[in-house]
Amino acid sequence: MIDNIGFILGTTLMYATPLIFAALGGVISENSGVVNIGLEGMMTLGALMGATVGYFTGNPWLGLMCAGLAGGFLAVLHAIASVTFEADQVVSGIAINFLGPGIALFLSRIFFEGATMTKSIDLDSKMPRPLDGIFAQNSFFDLVLNQYATVYIAFILVFIIWYMLYKTKLGLRIRAVGEHPKAADTLGINIYKIRYLSVILSGIFAGFGGASMSLAVVSNFRPTLISGQGFIALAAMIFGKWKPQGAMWACLLFGAAQGLVVFLGGTAVEISSQILAMLPYIITLVILVGFVGKSAGPAASGVPYEKGER
Repeated sequence: MIDNIGFILGTTLMYATPLIFAALGGVISENSGVVNIGLEGMMTLGALMGATVGYFTGNPWLGLMCAGLAGGFLAVLHAIASVTFEADQVVSGIAINFLGPGIALFLSRIFFEGATMTKSIDLDSKMPRPLDGIFAQNSFFDLVLNQYATVYIAFILVFIIWYMLYKTKLGLRIRAVGEHPKAADTLGINIYKIRYLSVILSGIFAGFGGASMSLAVVSNFRPTLISGQGFIALAAMIFGKWKPQGAMWACLLFGAAQGLVVFLGGTAVEISSQILAMLPYIITLVILVGFVGKSAGPAASGVPYEKGER
């Protein structure tokens, strides 16, 4: 029994990690007043770059960094459209969600002889497990704590982003720009600079989320690898009330549902595979809708800012 609980908890952490990375990106971007629904596209391109660089170099850390750069590249496009040219941020995000998978498939065909999925990364080239071998194999602590390095990085990043947003001058400026950009402008804060920085960081984190799928959870990239996780991360950010810690708990909830599905799939309990596939989404929606109260985003979220307007 205790081992089963350990398995579910360990699987929860593994599946929640990509969502936490992307949700943190959404938290930063929206706190600065820029809606970023392009997380899905950024995660997809990040997953492709992580798997590709990891395969050819054998270095997962280099793959993770390149994934972040790829996500940041798409975020720059989103920032140019939504901040500089004041385009509709939702439309720009939708375009990113088409562009990311398109570029990923195009690059995959170039690097892997026309294939739309990358070749598998060797086990030695996957993301390392820092605590591997410390606990007895398949013990409760081994099942829960023996995780890929990206899991620990994601949770450390939650604390860092929380501290940055609520305890530093930069975080105060980001939130001021997202709540009342005109007032922030009168105080000498560069609205465009803050929003560019926040959107680019959101892309980098989304890229990390994609790579944590292709370098840790699985060992390659395929067209359906991300399949909606960027949108789930976006929902987690909203249900988490635009706060890092809230988004983290929402992501853990989805991860727990996914862990339960994986566990049930390995037991003798006969449940339709279609129902198992839907279960994480159903459980997450029921719990979040039933137990999460009313939430409201930053006042200026989604509103383009033009310097000097009244």
